[in-house]
Amino acid sequence: MAGSVAYCRDCLADQIPSTPARSRCVSCGSPRLLSHPELEALSIAHVDCDAFFAAVEKRDNPELADKPVIIGGGQRGVVSTCCYIARIQGVRSAMPMFKARKLCPEAVIIKPNMARYVEVGRDIRQRMFALTPLVEPLSIDEAFLDLTGTERLHGGPPALSLLRFAKSVEDEVGVTVSVGLSHNKSMAKMASDMDKPRGFAVIGRAETLSLLAPMSVRALFGVGAAMARSLEKEGYATLADLQEAEPERLWRSFGEHGGRLYDLARGVDPRPVRPDRERKSVSSERTFNDDIATRDELRVIARSACERVAKQLKAKDFSGRTVTLKIKTAQFKTLTRSHSLPRPTQSADRIFRTVEPMLDGVIDGTRYRLLGVGVSDLGDGHEADDRDLADADAARRTQAEKAMDKLRERFGDEAVNVGLVLGARSPKQADQPSGTPQSGQDGEGKGSKPASTPRNVKAP
Repeated sequence: MAGSVAYCRDCLADQIPSTPARSRCVSCGSPRLLSHPELEALSIAHVDCDAFFAAVEKRDNPELADKPVIIGGGQRGVVSTCCYIARIQGVRSAMPMFKARKLCPEAVIIKPNMARYVEVGRDIRQRMFALTPLVEPLSIDEAFLDLTGTERLHGGPPALSLLRFAKSVEDEVGVTVSVGLSHNKSMAKMASDMDKPRGFAVIGRAETLSLLAPMSVRALFGVGAAMARSLEKEGYATLADLQEAEPERLWRSFGEHGGRLYDLARGVDPRPVRPDRERKSVSSERTFNDDIATRDELRVIARSACERVAKQLKAKDFSGRTVTLKIKTAQFKTLTRSHSLPRPTQSADRIFRTVEPMLDGVIDGTRYRLLGVGVSDLGDGHEADDRDLADADAARRTQAEKAMDKLRERFGDEAVNVGLVLGARSPKQADQPSGTPQSGQDGEGKGSKPASTPRNVKAP
């Protein structure tokens, strides 16, 4: 990269490397130089905090600095996140806790402190908005940014602004971030995954096709294990295969999703960075490791999705009137069914009782790969679940759910489960649910559960 502008990621000094052999900063001697032929021409970024929950815990307790830390808990819970020391031993987000404990028995296990993580996440988010108003949050700890046209405002190209941002977060907030910089959102997201943790990677336009070509189709966002197997059966094992494919054949085999995969394999993504807007819906969905056709299994998964949606509604003090079921066949055909309630709700029981007949209407032996539940037409939480004259038991069930919420708040989400959810066959489900800020919020902290904690309470 001789002749290209370089920046030191530690002292932020800029320099012109005279030869490729120059690998250290001329000002501070750091080897962490950032240089790329298109560095000053790119402006779409993806920023992702490194092992965010664990990083906050380590920041707040320096004694944890050199120890493997897992955020989660409970034998039936899942790993919310873990530090990189634990990842070296094979622990991964959304892994069942019993498996994580076996892989890393010396790990320090900490119950999630969502209020604290949200506080730190908001601090980082405000620093993003200081760079550009075009910030599209994806979760509590990651976002897309569009810094196009900000050079005069910040006195330098977007790359330099992002370097300053990353350094300020590390120095002042106490956690690290990884940055991906490219010419569109998909490439920026891919770049941010290339150099974690504490990374800064760049993908330019000129190198996009050649960089993507040797990658597995599994590298594309939205391609899970089942989709990858389907692609591989059709002869698409690498992104080069998709780049050279006939678009019409992909459409015939995979529908609209096939067309999108063709574009992504070529680095084409016209989606703009959309700034944070008023939330219009709350949803949760799961992609299954194996396709499912049986009513009992699908009902269990639907009930779990309703529980997660209700938890989000209550946490945000929202209620909603329109309940939507989304279900995707093994052939990637998406079906949606919606029903509007006469009164807004934030009750998992009421959401599930609305979803259940819609689910029954689509169960006909077809095998499904994904199920999701959403609630829209949102309003204030205080409007939720007024007395239902058509259902005399609704008030009793609502009060029972509120009682369970209090127990879960005190003892953790695993303290109480409704009978339907207890029958879930977890191997059938993918590890990571989408539509939530982070999975694994139902974890339990270190130490034993109080003997008085209720267990396995059946639904009223």
